[in-house]
Amino acid sequence: PMRDDIKTVQRAKPVERQVIMSSRMGGTPIMVMNQQVQRETGRKAQMSNIAAGKAVSEIIRTTLGPRSMLKMLLDPMGGIVMTNDGNSILREVDVSHPAAKSMIELSRAQDEEVGDGTTSVIVLAGEYLNLAAPLLERQLHPTTICNGYLKALDDAVATLDKVSRPVDMADTEELTRLVQACTGTKFISQFSDMLIQLSLDAVKTVFLDDGGRKELDIKRYAKVEKIPGGNLEDSRVLKGVMINKDLVHAKMRRRIEKPRVLLLDCTLEYKKNESQTNIEMTDDQAWEELLRQEEEAVKEVCSEIIAFSPDVVVTEKGVSDLAQHYLVKAGISVLRRVRKTDNNRIARACGATIVNRTGEIQERDIGTGCGLFECTKIGDEWFTWFVDCDAPKACSVVLRGANKDVLNEVERNLGDAMNVLRTIYLDPRVVPGGGATEMAIAHALVAGSKTQEPELAGPYRAAGAALEVIPRTLLENCGADIIRVLTQLRAKHASGTNVTWGIDGEKGKLADMNELGVWEPYAVKAQTIKTAVETAAMLLRIDEIVSGTHKKDKKRAPMQQQGAPDEGGDDPRADA
Repeated sequence: PMRDDIKTVQRAKPVERQVIMSSRMGGTPIMVMNQQVQRETGRKAQMSNIAAGKAVSEIIRTTLGPRSMLKMLLDPMGGIVMTNDGNSILREVDVSHPAAKSMIELSRAQDEEVGDGTTSVIVLAGEYLNLAAPLLERQLHPTTICNGYLKALDDAVATLDKVSRPVDMADTEELTRLVQACTGTKFISQFSDMLIQLSLDAVKTVFLDDGGRKELDIKRYAKVEKIPGGNLEDSRVLKGVMINKDLVHAKMRRRIEKPRVLLLDCTLEYKKNESQTNIEMTDDQAWEELLRQEEEAVKEVCSEIIAFSPDVVVTEKGVSDLAQHYLVKAGISVLRRVRKTDNNRIARACGATIVNRTGEIQERDIGTGCGLFECTKIGDEWFTWFVDCDAPKACSVVLRGANKDVLNEVERNLGDAMNVLRTIYLDPRVVPGGGATEMAIAHALVAGSKTQEPELAGPYRAAGAALEVIPRTLLENCGADIIRVLTQLRAKHASGTNVTWGIDGEKGKLADMNELGVWEPYAVKAQTIKTAVETAAMLLRIDEIVSGTHKKDKKRAPMQQQGAPDEGGDDPRADA
C-alpha cells in the first residue's frame, strides 16, 4: 500500500501533489490564494480572451463599409443612440470581461489618434485573436505567435509605404474624394457633398502653419453647435464664432458692424475679499462710506474699460447691475459668464487678446477683425454671432436638423470627416481603400512567410491571412458571393501589380480604386494595423486571469485613514 501511495503522489498534478503530501504528513492543505478568488489559467484563459475579442468584433462587424447597418442603443438614462460609428457603439456597451474592455479602449485610442477606422481596428484585432486559436492548439507558444505577428507588422508597414502615394494639398477635388471615402460609409452619405464642404471649410480655417510647425486643433477651435429645427442643408461654417448667450441688459445694442471687441477674464463687480473678514462699524456714516467705496471701485473699473471705447465686452466672470448701468450709458454691449474655451475661440477669430485686469488694457488687446456682431433668437434661445471676420483662426460649425438623434449622428460623422482631413494635412499620403491595401499586404505577407524561420512561418502567415477579413466583411455586408469574389481578388493581387484593386462596397464586385476614387489616409491605415496587432499580441500573452473580491479591505481602508496615528499602523480599529 505504501508503494501505491507514492505512485499516486507522482501521478498527481503539482498542486494536487502538494495537497496530498500535506495531508499525508498529518497537516491541513495550505491555501495560498483567497477561496473566493476565481482563476482561469493557461489555455483556458487564452481561449476566454480570444472568445471575448471575437464577441466584441462580431458586435460591430455589420457596421463596416458603405452598406453598413446602424445600431440602436439604449443608455441607462433611457436616451437612444443610433449610430454606425464603431467607437460610439462600444462606448455605450456595458462589458464585464476584462479582455473585451481592452478591445473597447482600442477603438477609443484609434478615435483620439486619427479619428477614423474605429470599426476596422476592432474587426482586425478580433480576427488576429481568432487566427491565433488554431496555432495555440498546435502547441505553439504564445510568445512565438506574438513574435511572428510583430515581425509581420514591420513588413506590413513596409508594404504600406510601397502602395502609398503623396497627395497634392492644393487640389481641393482630391481632398473632396478622400473625405467622400470616409463619409460614404456613414449615415450621412446622402448629404455627403454638403458635409465634405463643411469639413473642408472648418479645417482650412483652423489650420495654422507657423514657420514649418503645423497646428490643427479641431477640438478646441472648430466648435460644432447643434440647433434643432430647419433642414440639414441650412448647416454652415461661420467665418467666425457663435455662442449660446444673450446680452446682460435689454437696452444694449444687438447689432454692431465692425465692432471693437474687448475680452476679459475678470469680474466687473465689487471684488470680495479672499480671506474671511469681519468689519465692525461704530456709526452709520462708516457704512455709507463703505458702500460708496464699493461703488467707486466698480466705477473705476468701468471707466478703465470705457477709456478704450470698445463696442463689445466679453467676460468669463460676472457683471454687477451697477457696472451694467455705466456700460449701457457708454453704449457698450456686454456678455458675461462665457466659457473659457468660447473666449479663446473669439480671441482667435477677431484677433483680440484676453486681458486679466482692467488696469492692464492696451490698444493692441482690442480685437478689430470681426465684421459683424449680432444677437438673434432661434427657436426659444438667444445666440450671439461674431461673424464675417478677416482671416479667422477659429470657427463654429452650425448644424441644423430635424431632431437631436439626427444632429448627434451628423456631428459624429462631421467629426470623422474633419479628423480625416487633419490626418491628411499632417501626413499627406494616401493608400487605396475598399480592402485593396489589406489584400496587397496579405498577399505580400503570405508570400513572405515561405522565407521565414520555420517556427515563425505559421503566425507570420496568419497575420497576413487575418487582413483578408476587411474585404470579406465588405462583401458580407452587401450580400455578395463572398468566396467567388474574394478568390477573384486574390488572383488579381497574385501578380503583385494590381495593388489598387479592391471591393466596390456598393455593388459587391471587384473594382479599381483609382477609377472609383476611394483613397484613405496612410496614417489611418497604419494606425489601424499597428493597434490591432499590438493589442492581439498583448492579449495572447495573458496566461492567467484572477478575479477576486476585496470588499473587506475596502471597508477597512477608510477607517485606517480616519483614525490612523502618526506612527502608521498601531491603530486598534484597523484590525477590527
